[in-house]
Amino acid sequence: MSETPAATKHLSGVRSLLRLRPYVLPVRRRLAGAAFVAILASCLGLVIPLVLKWIVDGPVTDRDTGGVQLGALMLFGLGIAEALLFGLRRWLVARPLAGVEASMRADLYRHLQRLPVAFHDRWPSGQLLSRGTTDLMLLRMFLAFPLTFLLVNGVTIVVGFAILLVQQWTLGLVLLAPVVPLVILCEIFETKYSRVARRSQDQVGDLTTVVEESVLGIRIIKGFGRHRSQALAFRELSEELRATELVKARLLAGIWALITTIPEMAIGAALVLGTVQVADGDLSAGTLVAFLSTALALRWPVESIGFLLAISQDAATATQRYFEVLDVAEESEPAEPGPSAVPAEGSGLRFEDVEFRYPDAAPDTPPVLAGIDLHIRSGETLALVGATGSGKTTLTSLVPRLHESTGGRITLDGADITAMPRRQLRELVSVAFEEPTLFSASAGENVLMGDAEADEDALLRALSTAQADFVHDLPLGTGTQVGEQGLSLSGGQRQRLALARAVVGRPRFLVLDDPLSALDVHTEALVEAALRRVLAETTALVIAHRPSTVLLADRVALLSEGRIAAVGTHHELLRSNAEYAWLMSGAEGDETR
Repeated sequence: MSETPAATKHLSGVRSLLRLRPYVLPVRRRLAGAAFVAILASCLGLVIPLVLKWIVDGPVTDRDTGGVQLGALMLFGLGIAEALLFGLRRWLVARPLAGVEASMRADLYRHLQRLPVAFHDRWPSGQLLSRGTTDLMLLRMFLAFPLTFLLVNGVTIVVGFAILLVQQWTLGLVLLAPVVPLVILCEIFETKYSRVARRSQDQVGDLTTVVEESVLGIRIIKGFGRHRSQALAFRELSEELRATELVKARLLAGIWALITTIPEMAIGAALVLGTVQVADGDLSAGTLVAFLSTALALRWPVESIGFLLAISQDAATATQRYFEVLDVAEESEPAEPGPSAVPAEGSGLRFEDVEFRYPDAAPDTPPVLAGIDLHIRSGETLALVGATGSGKTTLTSLVPRLHESTGGRITLDGADITAMPRRQLRELVSVAFEEPTLFSASAGENVLMGDAEADEDALLRALSTAQADFVHDLPLGTGTQVGEQGLSLSGGQRQRLALARAVVGRPRFLVLDDPLSALDVHTEALVEAALRRVLAETTALVIAHRPSTVLLADRVALLSEGRIAAVGTHHELLRSNAEYAWLMSGAEGDETR
């Protein structure tokens, strides 16, 4: 992915940067104070040529040593004051801008947590990581330097040229001659640089994705000896990024060369013309010295335009990328949990004519799920069986609203789940996935993510139910860190911890996606025996692939090509449904091997 879909939208740099206003407003006084201090410091620098004029036309002409010393002290004092003011400006912006960056990063993280799973399915994680790191760093750099100095340098240039025109208007007009070509060049540069900056930042996201995948998948890479192919993929992306950065460097070098050369030529012409005027007696030497000193003092404000525009354009692109994510709609919540959101006892889990198609699916493609009518009575366990790709995982993900159904409705004890706040819904429904995901935390903390208010007894009970007592043999017991994604544990150990996480809160509704697939036969039998006690106290929907798991359920539903093909007990379906019998015969064969 080199560009996100929203990248095709063209936004001007100024419009993009204006979107930072809500974050900048709280620190506007500090930024305004810093800008004022910087303008004051810059204007002090313009006083130095006037002091030089006084020294040359006064004490130097009159051979007044004391006057020269006084002038030198004045110049020294102005230099010290200018340095101190610029240091004060830096101090004024450091803390508030660190706060702005932290606030934006927190908003991005909070928003990512609230976005639907479908969004995360589409977006590479590296693209999201780069927006929360590299892009925000660029924005902080912009707020700390270019935002202030575009204003400071603009004021300095205006004041400086006013001084030049007052000192000698003919020479001032010579220096003003390059303004029009410089404006045209800057406009061309900004247009070209914005496109390259966007491509560069998207490529950084792609490269981050490759690095992240290589780190997380290091066992696969080493196991299959694919380090060369991964290194080649990394090198290709690195070369693409390098080439793009070189284009940026060439553009910046070109604009910097032109912005430096054209004013230098104007200064040279003004020097020649001024020297002639001094020789003719039309201009004092002190005035020429002051004029040229002022012109030289304006070199940095003029020459820095290209550099400031480049950083500003990088920041504008970073702002676009940041708000591309923030502009994605969060999962909707009901305004008020009305009467239908208050659970009524005795109804269980019900699917009523439920349909689902993925948001990015073509309109003419058939839905993944269609016409799902299913009722799991309160306290009942239903096993969901189907061939690979039949839609089992998708169906179970609709219950906790990881995906939103596109038709029909799902109720828990009579309450429509779309009328419940997600927090309330997910307190009622607990899930365990086939692929167990653990976090860089302790074993106990990973389990307690299922119920933050659970006590030590509940934790131990959940570990026992999931046959995860191996935790007690770890170096620090439940306090042992399991590493990133729990990769310090075996697959079966991770799956048991994930199962413990699902049951620790004794949920009213339990959704299990083939939670025993990584267990050996003996451990599976122990877990099943303990699970029976848990399932007796809850309403459960369990995806099953093996007869041993199916036998945990009171009834079985067969899902075929996105529809419920049959419902009954395991033995009833074995006798009456050929597809079910075929699926179970294959599973039994697998178990006997």
